[in-house]
Amino acid sequence: MTESTAPQSEHRTVLLRGGDVHSPADPFATAMVVERGHVAWVGSEGAADAFASGVDEVIDLEGALVTPAFTDAHVHTTSAGLALTGLDLSAARTLAEALDLVRAHTRTHSGERVVLGHGWDATGWPEQRPPSRAELDEAAGGRPVYLPRVDVHSAVVTTALLDLVPGVTALTGYHPDAPLTGAAHHAVRSAAHGAVTPRQRAEAQRAALAHAASLGIGTVHECAGPEISDEEDFTGLLELASREPGPRVFGYWAERIEDEEGARRIRELGATGAAGDLFVDGSLGSHTAFLHEPYADAPHTGTSHLDAAQIAAHVTACTEAGLQAGFHAIGDAAVSAVVAGVRAASEKLGLARVRAARHRVEHAEMLTPETVAAFAELGLTASVQPAFDAAWGGRDGMYAARLGAERAATLNPYAALLRAGVPLAFGSDSPVTPLDPWGTVRAAAFHRTPEHRISVRAGFTAHTRGGWRSVGRDDAGVLVPGAPADYAVWRTGELVVQAPDDRVARWSTDPRSGTPGLPDLTPGAALPVCLRTVVFGQTVYVRPNE
Repeated sequence: MTESTAPQSEHRTVLLRGGDVHSPADPFATAMVVERGHVAWVGSEGAADAFASGVDEVIDLEGALVTPAFTDAHVHTTSAGLALTGLDLSAARTLAEALDLVRAHTRTHSGERVVLGHGWDATGWPEQRPPSRAELDEAAGGRPVYLPRVDVHSAVVTTALLDLVPGVTALTGYHPDAPLTGAAHHAVRSAAHGAVTPRQRAEAQRAALAHAASLGIGTVHECAGPEISDEEDFTGLLELASREPGPRVFGYWAERIEDEEGARRIRELGATGAAGDLFVDGSLGSHTAFLHEPYADAPHTGTSHLDAAQIAAHVTACTEAGLQAGFHAIGDAAVSAVVAGVRAASEKLGLARVRAARHRVEHAEMLTPETVAAFAELGLTASVQPAFDAAWGGRDGMYAARLGAERAATLNPYAALLRAGVPLAFGSDSPVTPLDPWGTVRAAAFHRTPEHRISVRAGFTAHTRGGWRSVGRDDAGVLVPGAPADYAVWRTGELVVQAPDDRVARWSTDPRSGTPGLPDLTPGAALPVCLRTVVFGQTVYVRPNE
């Protein structure tokens, strides 16, 4: 397992006191000592006096909350950085506004070889359609432009970009005047990202990691692969993160392997596993998620990229090599294929070996009681994105439009997964949805479908300790003696215990319950503000003027 984090200067022993420390070691802790990059002690204010004279630094928390730093278990770092620094269409409320943003950007960024944008979603526009190629050509003034849909599984492009990709019109997924999908999309994406200079790429990566640190994120899981980015981008990110202060980076490379030689190549890239966005299907928004029954608004069942036999071969090769395997699977048919493939591998190798490898499934949105039970049986981690439900769930959301209200109401069943004992790891899939850890926990706790809601505490655990467990580390993501000192300091209001059942929430706020509180995430309430983020004992972010 390879983890990338910046080289550290000499560690100082630090006492934090005068706040609230979220720790299972002491639910009433107000102080913490950090030594040599690890948590050395947590406890009460009175006991902290004994440490005050023997440390290098004392930090007065002034009532602030200290929690483990968040882990975002699914990020596309370079793309997230380009979205932060480039053409962002997520705020466009109409097709006309999106085209105006393209016009303005191309006028003010004449030096870009290819204009890269992100974030459009026509399901929220009154026109209910993406721009035509002619409209985009006009708005871009004839320049090469690549604009992926918000889910990044389809894209609209200009004629000038198509001209840079010989043979694209013969590829699967090419449409003369509709978003490109499949192989055609992958080809134009490769050409567009190939035009990004090494300097642009590094700047985008720095921007994304700095933004993550400012939100209390101490670790990101980079989900890369040959159909998403390229090896230079992947190894460049790991190298940058290893030499510059910032969040840790665990890298996943989504390439299918069949033998030890393939596994060796994954390790040589510095990857934690042959996992992440190894596509079994696409996305619901682009009508490419693979379904058992046709879409409600399209006469087909989406796209399948891997069958159960291919999945089984990959899982077998990874398990035998001691590597994590993983897949992108959203539709119910795609999830069923993953379950069938992993089960076939377990029948060949033994269930215990497969479970021990902690293979993971990204997104896993359309689950049934049977596939939930299979995840638990096979030891699969569900790497999920609650912000998807916040963005597209509900009776009037995109999911309902694509699937009908009845099927849409089954999506993202976090409560059922937890009841079955399936490990959860929360992430953003940024830039698909923004880096926003507290907002992510809120989205899970206040899921649009009430029976899928989980407690704030369970969501917080999935976004902290869950990410560490998903890379095989059970000793991190929690503030207890001996754990890595990855933590964030927050300005927030009263700490409470929130659960889907209000009766539980009421009694749990009683100090006698011994349950450490967390910020009130009721929709509409202000989210906590990050004051400081620390990774392995080293400060990587301090809020300005604090």
